[in-house]
Amino acid sequence: MTLFRLFLLACFCAISGYTAITVSRHGFDLLPVFFGDMARMAWPGQFNFDFLCFLLLSGLWVAWRHRFRPAGLALGLVAVFGGMLFLSAYLLVESWRTRGDVAALLLGPERAAG
Repeated sequence: MTLFRLFLLACFCAISGYTAITVSRHGFDLLPVFFGDMARMAWPGQFNFDFLCFLLLSGLWVAWRHRFRPAGLALGLVAVFGGMLFLSAYLLVESWRTRGDVAALLLGPERAAG
């Protein structure tokens, strides 16, 4: 679990730094670029579409883990728009909350207990 937590922390720090530099150079104008690449039907768009599916899966999993309760739905939406920046922080916090229990981390404490 320690290596996993270190990985999550490294991802969070790296993506935070990369995002800060990108925003300082290009602003917050991500969506037209992201969807524009997909509309061109080239490899950058294929990558973006694949990534979008991962984001949707991540959001669905987070919402499911919280049994689609209002807070879980909100967290799922944040997962879709926050990507790995959100998911790395979320999993790091939840790994501590679940005391390193992988079943509880993946399923949520209620499902893991039952």
